[in-house]
Amino acid sequence: MLDTLPFTLQGLRAAYGAGLDPRDVVAEVYRRIAAADDPGIFISLVPEDAARASAEALGRWDPARPLWGIPFAVKDNIDARGMETTAGCPAYAYTPEADAFAVAALREAGAILIGKTNLDQFAAGLVGVRTPWPVPRNAIDPEIVPGGSSAGSAVAVARGLVSFALGTDTAGSGRVPAALNNIVGLKPTLGAISTTGVVPACRTLDAVSIFALTVEDAAEVLACAARFDADDPYARPLAGPFLTPPPPVLRIGVPRAADLRFFGDAAAADGYETALQMLGREGAQLVPLPFSTFYETAEMLYRGAWVAERYAVIEDLLARDPEAVHPVTRGIIEGATSLSAADVFRDFYRLQALKRAAAETMRGVDMLCVPSIPTSYRVDEVLADPVALNSRLGTYTNFVNLLDMCGIAVPVAPLADGRPGSVTLLARAGHDAAVAGMAARLHARAGVPLGATGWTHPSDAAAPAATEAGLPPGHLAIAAVGAHMSGLPLNHELTGRGGRFLRTASTAPAYRLYALAGGPPKRPGLVRTGRGASIALEVWALPRESVGDFLAGIPSPLSIGTVSLADGTAVHGFLCESAGLNGAEDITRFGGWRAYCAATAQAVAS
Repeated sequence: MLDTLPFTLQGLRAAYGAGLDPRDVVAEVYRRIAAADDPGIFISLVPEDAARASAEALGRWDPARPLWGIPFAVKDNIDARGMETTAGCPAYAYTPEADAFAVAALREAGAILIGKTNLDQFAAGLVGVRTPWPVPRNAIDPEIVPGGSSAGSAVAVARGLVSFALGTDTAGSGRVPAALNNIVGLKPTLGAISTTGVVPACRTLDAVSIFALTVEDAAEVLACAARFDADDPYARPLAGPFLTPPPPVLRIGVPRAADLRFFGDAAAADGYETALQMLGREGAQLVPLPFSTFYETAEMLYRGAWVAERYAVIEDLLARDPEAVHPVTRGIIEGATSLSAADVFRDFYRLQALKRAAAETMRGVDMLCVPSIPTSYRVDEVLADPVALNSRLGTYTNFVNLLDMCGIAVPVAPLADGRPGSVTLLARAGHDAAVAGMAARLHARAGVPLGATGWTHPSDAAAPAATEAGLPPGHLAIAAVGAHMSGLPLNHELTGRGGRFLRTASTAPAYRLYALAGGPPKRPGLVRTGRGASIALEVWALPRESVGDFLAGIPSPLSIGTVSLADGTAVHGFLCESAGLNGAEDITRFGGWRAYCAATAQAVAS
């Protein structure tokens, strides 16, 4: 029955492969929209007959088009040709002649646009209630705010009306509504998805975000949308794949206990602790970090330079028709009129110092895990105190784009009060695949329904094995056998250069492993011999432009050569010159450096 068909990519592809007509899916989409009876979700809809025509134009089922027949929606500050773009303000509206770059890419991949969704006006807010249209109803609990600014996009996905939706994220607009509606909110590295055809909020910080029911779906959509746009001066090329398995050892930074902020919400605090325990069971090493630098950065977003940037977008509208702007939004943005150019530059200087401090705080960890939101609020509470409560929702989101980080909000176990649980994994720019891999594992383990649909996660929650990733374009595979492996002291020499984990493996049975003389630190040496064994290793992908710098730091007697693997393939990897074995200990019997280190540590402890 179509009315129970999960609109996940996996669910729809299986149905299409069995002969389902995408025109019937379009009809089901509009039936679900009517049944939802929520006039606040969409600002405008593609006429149903036009959407059916788009489905018919797809032709025969084509699995080579990754989004063939997949229904989607876009936030109404993103252009779709022939459909009015309002940015949540009728007085600002215009009708674009072309799709936004991202929308064009998704249509080319076979996706079917359904409509434009409601938002906090000019994407200024995290609550979803700053709109001249009806407020979208939160899909899980209608009493609480839907979150913003991408409110309609999040609710449309959470209710199963579309498979995915585009939002934007400057302060958390792609993560806060995801958390409040029990779905995935992916905020990619800045510039990964072009903002050509997007009404800016803060153009230097804006990201097009993706709402989906699963991490896997979000990553697939990102793969289709993240095409380099040479006409967007803020675009950056980002190599896929955008979901890779977590490495065997992952160090995750978390706010130290004294720095956690939940504003009295004990259920939210307990839910976050439960999520951290789950990460620990997945083998992650949790590292408490001071969070003052991140909080200070967050406070800068709605003052000074970045309020002035928002003002630049609607300056003309404020001059000719100030009453057209939502009063809360107007009150915030008009604060820019008291700023000087010197004030803006002071903010730039302070931010640069905070970036350096944040990088130092994160040294030695692979990513952060924070609550997606510290608490939630009822609609009436936000209407009574619109600025302060909105600001609280951005506690763990406002700093992210200012510090050039990527992130993904992912559902975890519901809170004790029944509201959705959600955490956000954050990492340095370009590490999108790493956070998605851990988020996918976390989501599958949580075993929660998808959004408000009641559909179950398509993965086996008992054993969510991540698929091995292929070598990204422009990368070189490097086999690490010692301290460069995940969780070990030199792993940062790979991750700090944009390296990403691909898989665990072992050598062909033709090598011996030695603990070299000298140190500390102790170093391994891998030598190919006539009589050897299989040695455990990790394969990492390193951007080719970083390889030279990496090689320059490898000391004698180590070198990079060709390592034969047990599966018959070969990769570049660490080898040792035989001349370096004087005084070395043969540790081949341990089967790998990690096992040797563990045995040594146990012997010392006993």
